[in-house]
Amino acid sequence: MTIKRPQWALTLPAALLLLAPFDILASLAMDIYLPIVPAMPVILKTTPAIIQLTLSLYMVMLGLGQVIFGPISDRIGRRPVLLAGAVVFVFASYGAALAESAPVFVALRAAQAIGASAMLVAMFATVRDVYAQKPEGAVIYGLLSSMLAFVPAIGPIAGALIDRQFGWRAIFIALAFLALLATFQAAWRWQETRPNDQAQIRRSAMPILRSLSFWVYTLAFSAGMGSFFVFFSTAPRVLIGQAGYSELSFSLVFSSVALVMIATTRFARRFIETWGVAGCVAWGMALLAAGSLLLGIGQIYAPPSFVSFIVPMWVVAVGIVFTVSVTANGALAEFDDIAGSAVAFYFCVQSLIVSVFGTLVVTVLNGDTAWPVICYAATMAVLVSAGLFLLWVRRDAEPQVKES
Repeated sequence: MTIKRPQWALTLPAALLLLAPFDILASLAMDIYLPIVPAMPVILKTTPAIIQLTLSLYMVMLGLGQVIFGPISDRIGRRPVLLAGAVVFVFASYGAALAESAPVFVALRAAQAIGASAMLVAMFATVRDVYAQKPEGAVIYGLLSSMLAFVPAIGPIAGALIDRQFGWRAIFIALAFLALLATFQAAWRWQETRPNDQAQIRRSAMPILRSLSFWVYTLAFSAGMGSFFVFFSTAPRVLIGQAGYSELSFSLVFSSVALVMIATTRFARRFIETWGVAGCVAWGMALLAAGSLLLGIGQIYAPPSFVSFIVPMWVVAVGIVFTVSVTANGALAEFDDIAGSAVAFYFCVQSLIVSVFGTLVVTVLNGDTAWPVICYAATMAVLVSAGLFLLWVRRDAEPQVKES
């Protein structure tokens, strides 16, 4: 069956200007908020655990929403899902700026994540619809990824500067304003791209959930992104609360980790060609373990500082890039015929692992120290390495099974 796809009249630069703001805003809503995290318990008269919930709940809703909004966008179209999500994001961001109590603030952060999830699903579905069979697809994915890598570098700096000049509420007003501009642009220019005669076949998700490769590589992605999540959950408390950094100084040293990730990304293709998917993940786990060891040495023998906390995270950052550059290929390789469902489960599962396990280690261990990062990165590195070994054993045994 040949699927007829509506024409996308925009040039590549124009399409990128239309698509990118929604990708960036979904991540910026997390990173721009980091410098004010240590102050929020006092501002909202609550506990650090509740404020931590505003970080982890955002990730949970972002992941769960993709499983919900993906099928909806297949049924009613990309444009209405994107615009609805953008409107929810705008109102939730503005509401968070006006919040006076912790329960209201937490609820609005959850609503903000729901809107962001709808925006992301519709945006990536549109990219698939338009560029799946075109050479421009690799270009636009690469450009979106490159721009998104800058968000952890500039987001906290922007948040610190806005807070210093206008107060913490201005951070969420800025998010609402930027999202409103993107929404107006999309309402004017965003064309519907859902295939006109899309097949309505409902395939089972069970092959995905039964696949060892899917779980190993999804767990590897969770190891990389979760290590970064636990790092930015604890970094403000370690560097601002314990080491005495100012919000701006914190943002600058925090961004150095993101810059290491950006620099490493430039060489990702060479790593993949040399080591393959499994080899890149294995090296990534080794670097996560090595960074955890260095963090442990710094935690035991030195006070919190740039050298004892940030420099080891540079090692972890390189391991994260080695890992997340290839895990989608490893997890989804068997599911070309049900790629949409596989992608949705991939992001949903990793979001749940990161938010649940990441929040657990931050809550149970001392979030004012490096121990949560050490525990998460080291534990996940061991689990993923064991999974890679199982995959190697299974693949090595396959020829023998066929011969028998």
